[in-house]
Formats: sequence, structure tokens, C-alpha cells
Amino acid sequence: MEVSTTVLKERKDGVLTLTLNRPERANAFNNEMTKTLQKSLKEAGRDSAVRCVVLTGAGRSFSAGQDLGEVEHAQAVNYRSHLQQTYNPLVMQLRRLEKPVLAALKGAVSGAALGIALACDLRVAADDTNFTVGFLRVGLVPDSAVSLLLPAVVGLGKASELAFTNTPFTAQQALEWGLVNRVVPRQDIETRTTEWAAELSQGPLDVMGLSKRAFNRAVLPNLEDVLDYEAHLQAIAQHGSEHKEGMQAFLEKRPPNFDGHR
Repeated sequence: MEVSTTVLKERKDGVLTLTLNRPERANAFNNEMTKTLQKSLKEAGRDSAVRCVVLTGAGRSFSAGQDLGEVEHAQAVNYRSHLQQTYNPLVMQLRRLEKPVLAALKGAVSGAALGIALACDLRVAADDTNFTVGFLRVGLVPDSAVSLLLPAVVGLGKASELAFTNTPFTAQQALEWGLVNRVVPRQDIETRTTEWAAELSQGPLDVMGLSKRAFNRAVLPNLEDVLDYEAHLQAIAQHGSEHKEGMQAFLEKRPPNFDGHR
């Protein structure tokens, strides 16, 4: 197993497993993790020995999304520039990689991590997986393609409800809504993921890649434009009083009070 600071990489029998490796932070994304994942996906696209990619998380969770502590302590971070350098290219890489990408989900899946999971081709979830959209809780708009991918999967009304109320939802609900393909017992997640990835790796790789192009053209032709517009809106939200209150509440571990913050 090849080890980096934030991502574990293991290749076996044509399957490359990329494991988000910040378990002490619920695998929240920082810049190092995002850049390492971008590099790993680029290498996977070039490596003919890789026929399937699995994306998962170390420890109890897939990922809690962006590490807000890193954002809070960054000097004069510009959210638009941040998205253009991190999640936007990562989402595009996942959709343009002409090999099947399987997300193995467990524990927390929220915020940007929800977008990353939705950008994968297939999703298997442990029965303890807990999903939240997350963004509005800290006074931000959905990014990482959540504004496109979530309504595309669950419908606009349900996506609006989940975003506006930040209501958590379970793996079983995600299965019923088509957000995940399979739900398995927590103790079986690794075995079942390995079995499915092995099956995918034996498939007709060239036409799976072409099929992925067709799906992108048919369902997500405006993905890049949406990502750019999300970044534009996030830059507006960044300077709003609701984001200030949301971040302060997050750091103080209390519910936000948005009433009057306009």
C-alpha cells in the first residue's frame, strides 16, 4: 500500500482504491487531500492497469466535507478561487475519467463530500451512513455540483427540502430515492465493495468509458457551467452576514440564529 499524508492508495487486480485518510477529522477535505486526490485520479486515467477506481474513507466516515477550520484560519481565502482550484476540477475529473468509479460510503457524508460521492458513477452505502447537505447551515450555497447532481437524482422538490432544512437522511432513504445503488451491513462494506469493484474491472472498459461520455452529454451537459456559477454564488454568500453567523455558530458548537441576519 502506497501511503501519502491524506490519501491511501492501493492497487490490486485492476482496482485502484483511494482512501481519504483524515479519520481524526471525519476525513474532512483540506487542500492537501484535495490536491492529492486530483493527482491520484489523473494517474489512474493514464494507468492502463487500472480498470476500476474505488473511493472510500478511513475510519468511521466517508467524509464530513470541507474542513471549515482550515477555511476559518486561512488568510483572505476567496471562495470562488478555492472552488476553482479544488472541488470543481475534482468533480470534472470524476466525470471525465473513462473508467468506472465506485464510492463506498459509511458514517458521515455531507457538504462537498456529498457532491464528490454523487459525481462517482456508482455508490454502495453501509447501513449506518448518515447524509446531510450541510451548506446552508453555515450560510453558504450548495457547491461541488450538489446544486445539479442532487436534484438530478432525487428531484428538485426533495433536493430543496434537504438543502433548506439540512435534514439528515439515512442510507435506506438514499436507496429509495436512487441516491445510492446498494445498502449493505456496516461489517460487510469492504467485502461487498471489493466484490463489486472486481466485477466492474472485468467489464468492457472501452465502451463503459464511451457510455460515461454519453451519460455526461445526455444528463450533465452543463456541469462545468454549473460549477462555475456555484463558485460565483459562493463568493457572494461568503461576504453575507448569514455566513458570518453560520461560521460563528459552527465554531461555538451551537445552532445558528439567522433571524435578522440580512
